[in-house]
Amino acid sequence: MSRTHDSHPGDVRRRGMLVVISSPSGGGKGTLIRSLLGRVPDLRYSVSFTTRAPRPSEIEGTHYHFVSPEEFTSMRERGEFLEWALVHNNYYGTAWRSLEQTDSAGHDVVLEIDVQGAQTVRERIRDAVHIFILPPSFEVLRERLVKRGSESPTELAVRLHNAAAEVARYAEFDYVVINDEIEFATARLAAVIVAERIRATRQHEPAGRVLATFTGAQV
Repeated sequence: MSRTHDSHPGDVRRRGMLVVISSPSGGGKGTLIRSLLGRVPDLRYSVSFTTRAPRPSEIEGTHYHFVSPEEFTSMRERGEFLEWALVHNNYYGTAWRSLEQTDSAGHDVVLEIDVQGAQTVRERIRDAVHIFILPPSFEVLRERLVKRGSESPTELAVRLHNAAAEVARYAEFDYVVINDEIEFATARLAAVIVAERIRATRQHEPAGRVLATFTGAQV
């Protein structure tokens, strides 16, 4: 997945990128992504599809596209998903069209997905950047989930049980950010984005234009 990117004054256009951010439920990836979007320019959020019910504070089309299991299955059978997974007894997926719409606007794209979805993206889009968000501890994770109050005791137990397996997969990712304090964690995420944007492998097109100015130049 590559795209040209609107340049800032003094910048040279470059290839864009896909950023995958994962964490266990309660790891704080949603909060960090919102903070990141407010800090890093030309970065857009890809809204996923899910079959779970919306939480009181969630807005259709902003946090998720909420669909029925039947709608989700139809989309999956039509090959509309880049990735999809069954997580905590609900389906989640990223539609190709969501990425294409953001891509056409010339922005880098952030995906907020679980470790299963991240594995699929890793296999299908080789140059995506993968970041894992770790909570400071299991107890902090439990406190966050309890405070959120959006899950039943049974759902809470499932999420905490699954978290142990999810955090154990951190080494599959390119970067790990410990979400101990939102400002520091956001700064670390922003640093990753900035560094990846200027990676040499993403700079072939703009570097080529610069090198072309040296051809035939008089010393």
